[in-house]
Amino acid sequence: MTDRLRVAVAQPLVILGDLSATAAAHVQAIELAHARLVVFPELSLTGYVLDAAPVALDDPCWDLIASACSALGTTALVGAPVDEGGRRSIAVVAVDGSGVRVVYRKAHLHGAENGAFHPGPGATVIDVDGWRVGLAVCRDTGIGEHTAATAALGVDLYAAGVIDEPAALAIIRSRAVANAKACGAAVAVASAAGAVGPRHGFPETAGGSAIHAADGSLLQAAGPEVDAVVVVDVERHRR
Repeated sequence: MTDRLRVAVAQPLVILGDLSATAAAHVQAIELAHARLVVFPELSLTGYVLDAAPVALDDPCWDLIASACSALGTTALVGAPVDEGGRRSIAVVAVDGSGVRVVYRKAHLHGAENGAFHPGPGATVIDVDGWRVGLAVCRDTGIGEHTAATAALGVDLYAAGVIDEPAALAIIRSRAVANAKACGAAVAVASAAGAVGPRHGFPETAGGSAIHAADGSLLQAAGPEVDAVVVVDVERHRR
């Protein structure tokens, strides 16, 4: 167990309809970050295309990301639509040297997502070098009950992937501050940049991926540009 964890948030280029090219953009971010944990935005692998085909865990696109993670000792949290037993979900997929696995499914769907996906079961943590990492996707970050349930799991870091329009950046940041204070833990939010789903209302997105300390203070943030990566050596908060 370590008292510091090198964490990155990334906002890679999304090439709609081309999983291999978008996976390569994820690899670029992972190699640039050289971090233990890299957090990507909601649906980062396909973009916000609600009728996109689910990405099977044996799809070759994952091999590119897994190879980079294995070489650098990184765990990547990638956003993708998945199908498990006929239930489509907006998922967080963990990729590392040991393989590819679904670790979280968005619990609080929004708008048209309700007709395309099933909600996940709720608050979840994963272990990264002894750090308990709580997970969330977009709207989850603004649901008090979800935040409280995540906090109750005793998290050391709260990691979320989001997509929203540029005007919503202030909301994304205010939710991150609230989540940090509620969980007593640092918060890493990866926010999509560029055009990630023009067919569904996101021809522009906020970017501004950021990492906050446990007291909510902003440690470092990206701008709106595509391919930005922010890296911080996060300290474990002593409760």
